[in-house]
Amino acid sequence: MLAVLEGLEEAEDFVSGRANTVNGTLKVSAPTSFGRMHIAPHLKTFMERHPDLSINLVLSDEFIDIIEGGYDLAIRIADLNSSSLVARRLAPVRRVLCASADYVAAHGMPDTIEDLKKHRCLPAHNNDIWRLEGPGGALSIRPEGMLVTNSSEVIREAVISGLGVALRSTWDIGHELRSGKLVQVLPGYEGSRNVTLSAVYPSRQFLPAKVRLFIDYLAALYGPSPYWEQADTQCPPSAWERRMLRTTHQTPSTAKGTETPVTTAGSTGSTSWLIALVR
Repeated sequence: MLAVLEGLEEAEDFVSGRANTVNGTLKVSAPTSFGRMHIAPHLKTFMERHPDLSINLVLSDEFIDIIEGGYDLAIRIADLNSSSLVARRLAPVRRVLCASADYVAAHGMPDTIEDLKKHRCLPAHNNDIWRLEGPGGALSIRPEGMLVTNSSEVIREAVISGLGVALRSTWDIGHELRSGKLVQVLPGYEGSRNVTLSAVYPSRQFLPAKVRLFIDYLAALYGPSPYWEQADTQCPPSAWERRMLRTTHQTPSTAKGTETPVTTAGSTGSTSWLIALVR
């Protein structure tokens, strides 16, 4: 009954034009590292603009059922396709093969993709498949490594410390790349461009104001050229952030043209190291 009443109040706000005044609680799911690095630092600005709105931010690297869990939306970094959810793309995700300068000095730089078999690789999750795009097209490999973990943050620290080669997002290790602590390996190969940063939420006839405002805020904050690709900083200047918030508040968008049905692609394939090559 409470959910029905909240839905009626949201509909009334939508029709009456009060959709920029929000209250209650916004429940959001996000990946652990991304949420800590690129959502948490920006909550203050958004919550000061909407002081009657509480946020319940749940960080997990597992894909949760947002409908069953009662989430308003989830931030996902994945290759998404059709499902009962809708998605709005927030930013591109660039992923590169990298290793520490110390590791390369000790073990050498691989010259070909096959050379990775001679190196210690650090898949982000157990038996994770690396889906790459290179000079010959798309390919998938199943790297083998001596470190087994379900934590992406453990892999991040391992590659920085010199334990091996990893496939990491630039939002995660951009600072280390620019400082020279990490170096790009096999620059002709990068992670599949089908992987993007998106906000996903249950399909509804209208988008609740609290969800729309938060998505608009993140879309303006990141955008097609996200700040982690632009400068040696983990966060944009606060003045810029406030300007983005004012812009999204003055010209809110339901983004109907950018919403698409989505689901997460499965991870299936051969157990061989080189799984697929698409020319």
